[in-house]
Amino acid sequence: MMKKPMRARGSAWGQSLRLHVQNQMSLYLFVAVLFMMGVIFGAVIVNTMSPVQKENLLGYLGHFFQGMKTDSVADPRTAFQHSMGEHFKTIGLIWLLGVSVVGMPLILLLVFLKGMVIGFTVGFLVNQLSWKGLGFAFTSVVPHNLLVVPALLVVSVSGMAFSILLAKNRLIQRRGSIYPQFLSYSVLVTMMAGVMVIASLFEAYVSPMLMRVALP
Repeated sequence: MMKKPMRARGSAWGQSLRLHVQNQMSLYLFVAVLFMMGVIFGAVIVNTMSPVQKENLLGYLGHFFQGMKTDSVADPRTAFQHSMGEHFKTIGLIWLLGVSVVGMPLILLLVFLKGMVIGFTVGFLVNQLSWKGLGFAFTSVVPHNLLVVPALLVVSVSGMAFSILLAKNRLIQRRGSIYPQFLSYSVLVTMMAGVMVIASLFEAYVSPMLMRVALP
């Protein structure tokens, strides 16, 4: 009896998410392009670094590799709490920006910065360690970001869409209460928070094992 309501609820959430993506496809395309621009910009920044900066960063990376080999890095529970805290701060900030009329530029900035960080990390590893760096980047950066990035894009587009709706409702056309849209927006953000929890678990408990296999 309990399984049927849970399945029905899950299918309803999935259907509402698909409907949301279809309705906001133009925003998704724009945000995805902005994210990719951030990735490219982050990779380009690597080539602008001085040899001293690269050497210092590579030295820090070497200490991290030694910590991975000796298993002296942060324990998984601490890593999970830190990762989840960072993800929750990000989507919480985007949620707050979404319920403000002027928050859209900052949402776009956060998306761009996320792409830039990923692009810089992968670009530096490949620039300094060649194919071994690419393999390590694939195991350390890509897996959990397959969940984090889509969730971030969903939250960002939802925040932008609600911000546009709020601006129209308050500044252009006063159409009364927008509480149903606010509730839908908040539920969608909560769903993506659940995805972030799964990504944090993967990052804390699975990614370290994959990274040890691919250590340069």
